[in-house]
Amino acid sequence: MSLTKENVRKFLGWCSVINIGLLIYWIGALSLGNEFVFQIHTWWFDIPHDRFNEIHYTMMGYYKLMVILFNVTPYLVLRFVKFVPPMTGGNE
Repeated sequence: MSLTKENVRKFLGWCSVINIGLLIYWIGALSLGNEFVFQIHTWWFDIPHDRFNEIHYTMMGYYKLMVILFNVTPYLVLRFVKFVPPMTGGNE
């Protein structure tokens, strides 16, 4: 498989889908099973519940920004921008 604009676009598209899926899973796990996830984390770390929520929602925000910045935006640029082939030859 060669490194073409089309292949990079497909790669970024699948990266976006996977990362957004992980983010939705993370949000769902915390929304539906907050107490269960909190109990699992308190086995390893001694943190209060309000700090636990603050940490997770802050990290979700950072993760979402990184997915948008490094996956979705380049995908959309490659999807919607028309590339002009380089000029060959002399002054035309």
